[in-house]
Amino acid sequence: MAGVVLILNTGSSSVKFALHDATGHDRIAHGAIEGVGRTPDLTLKTGNDRQTLHPDPGRGSDMGALIDWLLATLDARLGPLDLVGAGHRVVHGGQDFDAPARITDAVLTRLDALCPLAPGHQPYNIMGIRAVAARWPDCPQIACFDTAFHRSRPRHAQLFALPRALSDEGILRYGFHGLSYQHIAARLPEVLGPTMAKGRVIVAHLGSGASLCAMRRGQSLDTTMGFTALDGLMMGTRCGQIDPGVLLHLMREKGMDADALEHLLGRESGLLGVSGISSDMRDLLGSDAPEAAEAVALFVHMIQRQIGALTATLGGLDALVFTAGIGERSAEVRSKVMAGLGWLGLAPDEDANAANETRISTSESRVTAAMIPTDEEGVILRALLEMRG
Repeated sequence: MAGVVLILNTGSSSVKFALHDATGHDRIAHGAIEGVGRTPDLTLKTGNDRQTLHPDPGRGSDMGALIDWLLATLDARLGPLDLVGAGHRVVHGGQDFDAPARITDAVLTRLDALCPLAPGHQPYNIMGIRAVAARWPDCPQIACFDTAFHRSRPRHAQLFALPRALSDEGILRYGFHGLSYQHIAARLPEVLGPTMAKGRVIVAHLGSGASLCAMRRGQSLDTTMGFTALDGLMMGTRCGQIDPGVLLHLMREKGMDADALEHLLGRESGLLGVSGISSDMRDLLGSDAPEAAEAVALFVHMIQRQIGALTATLGGLDALVFTAGIGERSAEVRSKVMAGLGWLGLAPDEDANAANETRISTSESRVTAAMIPTDEEGVILRALLEMRG
């Protein structure tokens, strides 16, 4: 297959991908490997055809081997592929990267150095880059960064109240989900109108990872995630905002070291930890267990609390936009969040919300509420095509 570009989003437990025609930009195939570390399978979609493929059992927990197998499978079933470009989601760009970057040896070295800032994501992102380079060594590749969108924030919004030397070393509030927010910012004029799109907007990216971003003129002013993607809102398995004293207590009284804390905060907390049932919002909403209801209530409470804080940052609120897996698909969660925002003048349109319409607030509402599907793949594709010229 001649002249195709690959979009690769490699995480710790999944690998999402898409192949596009490099000339017409049409999507040729897409899908994902999911269940890494358990019993992974590959969903491959081409046109109306959908296949489920299974790797050799020995590859189940080896992300590098799974990525190699994915690329070989695509090359064999759809190719041989003439790969003329590849774009990657890279979670952390640190202070160095505020725009997409073409991958060179020097850039890759800098990305490797950022792995300690995102140990649950960055190493896997880099595995994808190296796997493509090994199979197609002459293929130009770019990295698009989840942190880059938030580099527009004022300096004080990026600081922790720590000694300045630590800030100078890079211990800062970086923020994440930037590719999602970049897509939503580009859609705001179409959905809200050009005037409101420049106004005071909070975007709620609610999925297994969750955060909020306060925007004005389509740029990030503040966001709930900080130095790592553990901060801010409660998530599927991540705790979100927590008193640092809790961590000190766990170290002193429970004997937990850094690795144990990282696993607790990132893998055993959030919706899963509070409910003891599941990290999946659909499971919790469908459960009669009081623990499930409590986890959902805490999730909603933390969102409402952070919306209040970001509204103060913006000096008011003109629009609230929901996106990502829960934000796009769960009318019940959207309804619960909006029900607590009457003090802002938000009046939900429950029928429109239940129908998953774009506008989900009434015409009398002082704050416009909307649901806009995100498209991180599209952001990476556009960046890759622009860089290719």
